[in-house]
Amino acid sequence: MAMVTVSTLKQYLPEITGNNANTDLESLLDRVEAATARYMGWRKPKNLASPRMLSATYEFFLDGPTYEDPQVLQIPMRPVQSITSIHSDIDRQYGSDTLIDSTEYTLDQYEGRVIMDPIVATDIFERGYRAIKVVCEAGFANSTLPADLEHGICVWASQLHRNKATQGKDSITQRAATISISAKNMPPEIKEILAPFRESRQLL
Repeated sequence: MAMVTVSTLKQYLPEITGNNANTDLESLLDRVEAATARYMGWRKPKNLASPRMLSATYEFFLDGPTYEDPQVLQIPMRPVQSITSIHSDIDRQYGSDTLIDSTEYTLDQYEGRVIMDPIVATDIFERGYRAIKVVCEAGFANSTLPADLEHGICVWASQLHRNKATQGKDSITQRAATISISAKNMPPEIKEILAPFRESRQLL
């Protein structure tokens, strides 16, 4: 389900009146949001076929904390709404004896970081292949989609809607003149809007 509403998208498509196109626009928004999330570096949530903007349950297997600070665990997407569980287990069994108690760490929701509290923590983030298992709720909660991200989604969706008639074509002929068609990949202005939201591993 798309987070951006059809009524918001219609502000970018003033030529559309009435409700006849609502179903098509809703489907377009859903696909654009999934493509946007994928471009940002988000993974697909459990039990869904593609990434989503809306907060969902994710399961991550990480090789360890950040190299700069062993007390900081970077979740590979942000924002993170809540942590369900964290297991730190070099043997990759993730039993109850390797569960890190939630009282031992603090969650930086916006940056997607789990930070050990050195005053009370008795566990550590192990290093090793898939040594850490994290189950969490990540993505944007209802009505919290940043305005600039919503703008980027609407600009891209409106461009795609207007280009429906020329999909798959390099050129069209009008009145005996041939007109070249621009590529249908993500426009540079959309990439610029999305740049602050991309995960660092997508920029390497």
